[in-house]
Amino acid sequence: MLVQKYGGTSLQTLDCVRHAALRIAEARRRGSSMAVVVSARGDRTDALLRLAADVGASASSRELDQLLAVGECESAALMALALNGLGVPAVSLTGHQAGIRTTDRHGDALIAGIDPARVSAAMDGGEVAVITGFQGVDQAGDVATLGRGGSDTTAVALAARLGASACEIYTDVDGVFSADPRILPAARCLPWIDPGVMAEMAFAGARVLHTRCIELAAMEGVEVHVRNASTQAPGTTVAGRQDSRPLETRRAVMAVTHDTDVARVLVHCRDIRRDLAPDVFDALAAEGTVVDLVARSGPHESEFRMGFTIRRSQAGPVRAALHELTAAFDGGVHFDENVGKVSVVGMGLLSRPEYTARLMAALAAAGIPTSWMSTSQMRLSVIVPQERTVEAVETLHHEFQLDRDEPTGVASANSGRSASV
Repeated sequence: MLVQKYGGTSLQTLDCVRHAALRIAEARRRGSSMAVVVSARGDRTDALLRLAADVGASASSRELDQLLAVGECESAALMALALNGLGVPAVSLTGHQAGIRTTDRHGDALIAGIDPARVSAAMDGGEVAVITGFQGVDQAGDVATLGRGGSDTTAVALAARLGASACEIYTDVDGVFSADPRILPAARCLPWIDPGVMAEMAFAGARVLHTRCIELAAMEGVEVHVRNASTQAPGTTVAGRQDSRPLETRRAVMAVTHDTDVARVLVHCRDIRRDLAPDVFDALAAEGTVVDLVARSGPHESEFRMGFTIRRSQAGPVRAALHELTAAFDGGVHFDENVGKVSVVGMGLLSRPEYTARLMAALAAAGIPTSWMSTSQMRLSVIVPQERTVEAVETLHHEFQLDRDEPTGVASANSGRSASV
């Protein structure tokens, strides 16, 4: 049992579709029983969003989900046709037909359950089941989409429900890198990465895998392989694997990620009789807004102040709600959208306090201003000016020597700073 997923860039042209079909056909001929999840081709989703905007759609809705689902339906049908043309029996299935049930939040639904009976029946009959990613059906029977990158989540959820041996995700890069190779050619492809680290990387800006996909894979024990659809490169395995190296001589820092879809928000209020933090979080949750780097004033200060970062692309819906909330208590909101977030991601970072010192010293030496910061065992994140984001990635990638192969063996543990990067 094998589940493969092909992203939009892997299906962008008809030649790409044929190439992916040949890869699927080869795996099928080797004896694998297969389900294949597909994304919309190329920039099809963006084109559909522009169409919706042209007729006045401004927010997620039932009708917008109906429209966006078209992209994946097109991909699934084309892939099934291509496979049948190669002599490989295949059937295309929508999320509804594949038994994918979701919550009722249009544009950002969660997978509530999967009844894989029709998918299993197709595979038992010798067919490749080609399933639309990114979508399912809610309790009302309406199409609901899973948010951008949701096809990854579809693939992992199906792999878990079907008991697949692995979930292979094909994209336009060779795997997961120590930094974005499009901005940093020295970045290395990582042969293996822990699911927890990968989830932090995805949240902190790595675009290879969807955050929810990795969280689900970790919870369900699904091994994920990230590979290039155009090459035979071995790619990256995301799994909780251990090897023979002593744990404390492993490289603690695995990657540097960046995110420019960031807005820094400062909420303040002179009326200290009301703790606005619960109200602020309620307003953010109502819009499904992701929050990071949170700090707030203490109980004995003369003014309520609260700062946090959100996705800049989500700032619009919450701006009015926060202004309305704070105005009622003689307060206000300030949005700064000219920032980027840079993160060092790995394992055991808080147990090595010198890492935070090295991060700050390296950026200071490069003359890169920093502001808000957040630390955890798996991630050190800092806010920098947006125009200095790429430079910050390069600086930290060099500081933690991520352009070098990971040291191995006990001898490395005693060889100085390079062994503990």
